[in-house]
Amino acid sequence: MLWCNPMLIKWHIGLNPTRYPKLAWGALLGAGGFIYLKIWLPATNLGVPCVFHELTGQYCPGCGITRSALSLLQLDFNQSFRYNPLIYFIMPLYAAYLVANKKQKPRISKTIMTVMLTVTVAFGIVRNIPLFDWLAPTEV
Repeated sequence: MLWCNPMLIKWHIGLNPTRYPKLAWGALLGAGGFIYLKIWLPATNLGVPCVFHELTGQYCPGCGITRSALSLLQLDFNQSFRYNPLIYFIMPLYAAYLVANKKQKPRISKTIMTVMLTVTVAFGIVRNIPLFDWLAPTEV
């Protein structure tokens, strides 16, 4: 029986988790995130509450990330930006950080990481100032 040969099954699947563990974990995490955002949240309305916002009434830098991701899945970039604009500034920096790490440039990668952390902390402070209340997660 040719179709029961495990070697042929691995060859047909094409993804060997022991050979490409990062790819396998990334695919699993991506699928899990997609299921959480597109199935679990709409079915149960049980989102992840922000403990910082619950305790202080202030917005943390991550407030609105889940709603922003949901808007991105619906290709609503305007609403996604309104929920949390920080991800649009951090993602390109994170990509540059990954490239610098891959090319083994520790000074550049540390500088980029410092910039990302500074921008994140500054965003968390500024979005709670009344003059910049447009940075709070709201619907358009």
